Amino acid sequence: MNTKALLMAFITIIIWGSAFAAIRASLQGGYDAGHLVLVRYLIASGLFLIYALWPGSKFRLPNKSDLLRIIILGWTGISVYHIGVTFGVQTITAGTAGMLIGSTPIFTAIIAILILKERLTSLGWIGLGVGFIGILCITLGSTGPSLTLSNGAILVLIAAVATSVFFVFQKTLLTRYNPIELTAYFTWAGTLPFFFFSPGLFTSIQNATIEAHLSTLYVGIFPAAIAYVTWAIALSLGNASSVASMMYLEPAVAICVAWIWLSEWPTTLSLIGGIIALSGVFIINVKGKTILSKRWTRQI
Repeated sequence: MNTKALLMAFITIIIWGSAFAAIRASLQGGYDAGHLVLVRYLIASGLFLIYALWPGSKFRLPNKSDLLRIIILGWTGISVYHIGVTFGVQTITAGTAGMLIGSTPIFTAIIAILILKERLTSLGWIGLGVGFIGILCITLGSTGPSLTLSNGAILVLIAAVATSVFFVFQKTLLTRYNPIELTAYFTWAGTLPFFFFSPGLFTSIQNATIEAHLSTLYVGIFPAAIAYVTWAIALSLGNASSVASMMYLEPAVAICVAWIWLSEWPTTLSLIGGIIALSGVFIINVKGKTILSKRWTRQI
């Protein structure tokens, strides 16, 4: 991965890692989960609209042939992902959510196997097994000693699968659109389903604390807008597997920020599961060297 792609991916992960605590702070400060995703994406959509209309921006509209794909990917990578994360973080800690999202490369490997017909080596299959054991430990640990499946953890896992699909299938579009244009299309498409949560929005905003408003403004500007652009730039410049490997860092960032900001710390079982899951991802991507390979790059 070249230096610029590495830098863009690193900036993205730092911002995304901090988002879990910011979402949690907004929810604790009075925002309803549905209202939060709507407000943050109205902010992000507004920023991209200003950019598109700015004199000299040379912003292009998408080709008609790409519209359906853009809408579906926007709904998948923006709508499904953020509903899963925002509603999930209501019942699990920000650090635990970060660890579950850190399992995204495992789901990316599965997509590569099922959709792109990639082959796994023996080490790759071992890595998948180890990764799933880790995910199970995180999920069970998210509710403490009861060892029951947490609804919040399941929602975040759905979000991880959604973002894996989003990462894999957006790369071909980056050959036809620049990162800001493509991120704007995805953001606008992904914002539309959030209007389902509009009833009661103004009451929620009026009742929220200043910290909740600032946190919502932060997640609207940085994780929802800027970070998606820097990630798209990284994907356009580097090999997708190398870029995706930067997500190994996201759980650590999420745990540290949640600890400092919210005084939250994941359960011991979740931490153990996080280490196991990251070990599985390492085996798949570094030792197995199988997913999103050069062959995959040629196919897309």
